[in-house]
Amino acid sequence: MAGLALTPALAIAPHGAWAEGEGAALPDTSSLPPSLSHAARSGGRYYGAAARADHLLQDKALRAAVLRDCEVLTPEIHLKWNSLEWRKGQFHFDPVDDLLTFADDNGLRVRGHTLLWDQSTPDWAKHEMLDKRDWRLMSEHFSRVLGRYGSRIEEWDVINEPIDTEAGARTLRRNTFFRAFGPTYIERAMEEARAYAPKAHLVINDYGFEYGNPVDKARRQAFVALARRLRAANVPLDGVGVQAHLDLSKGPIDAVGLQEMTKALIDLGLDITVTELDVKESEAAAPTAARDQKVADETRRYLDVMLAFPEVRGVVTWGLTDKFSWLTEQVDARVRAAHGANRGLPYDDAYSPKPMYWALNETLRASA
Repeated sequence: MAGLALTPALAIAPHGAWAEGEGAALPDTSSLPPSLSHAARSGGRYYGAAARADHLLQDKALRAAVLRDCEVLTPEIHLKWNSLEWRKGQFHFDPVDDLLTFADDNGLRVRGHTLLWDQSTPDWAKHEMLDKRDWRLMSEHFSRVLGRYGSRIEEWDVINEPIDTEAGARTLRRNTFFRAFGPTYIERAMEEARAYAPKAHLVINDYGFEYGNPVDKARRQAFVALARRLRAANVPLDGVGVQAHLDLSKGPIDAVGLQEMTKALIDLGLDITVTELDVKESEAAAPTAARDQKVADETRRYLDVMLAFPEVRGVVTWGLTDKFSWLTEQVDARVRAAHGANRGLPYDDAYSPKPMYWALNETLRASA
């Protein structure tokens, strides 16, 4: 859902330059408990964060925070189609290669995000799909990306955000793929991914399941129905991703609704990854301590529900620091000048750990 690339990706630097970069080192963390990845591993899970190789190269403190706390990295934008191939036939693999090199050099893993997302599909590909209705375009994209990365990346969000219960058709989003190939594009894409990455863990990823409003309730039902349909057809679906972009303006989390959805997915033989956790604030003018506590409390309420299920295999936050948060980018410039960044990630923009860090650490550890 987050981190849409709007311009072509560029090579960032030669490999081996990671020891350089600007900024101070990570503030003293000696008073912190063992890392978030250590807390997750105690319960048989992993912890990770979305990241960009150019940010890691430029910012020493970000590198230190990632190396301290993460076991898994999700490419925030550079593995999406419009970043890889903004113009047809012009490929930009270097940022993904750099992130994988950084991960390999430091014993980390990378999640594949994402093969298909309508909002990150280049315009030329959309026009070609709708004009020619030729599946070979999809096959070539899958072959190119999975042929390059399928053996190095073990888990893939094959399809991102396929459901829509408000303006969709049969509760599926009327995206370019749906309009070009019909509702079974999902089955075809999953089969295509399995063909090119036979050992990978294949996932469908979506958002909007957390709250008690009618839209979230309908989305939970639609997501389970889609998973049930795919499993009944023996489509190669190994798990699902729930994005968990929490929003403090939406009222209380619907714990019962979340539990029912999660159990229904597990009963279908699927595991679950929390793929894009962060918290959107609603009261930027409140005192900082109060803001941070609300973010931490919301994080804890959500994870208390989800981590009660051992089939939840990992938790990934959509970034580690408010300095590089898509939610901060959405804050109005005047509000940001007066009240600072959205404070919805574990570290603030100066890399000091916030109450959300403790909430993550404690809930991951307690779930063991």
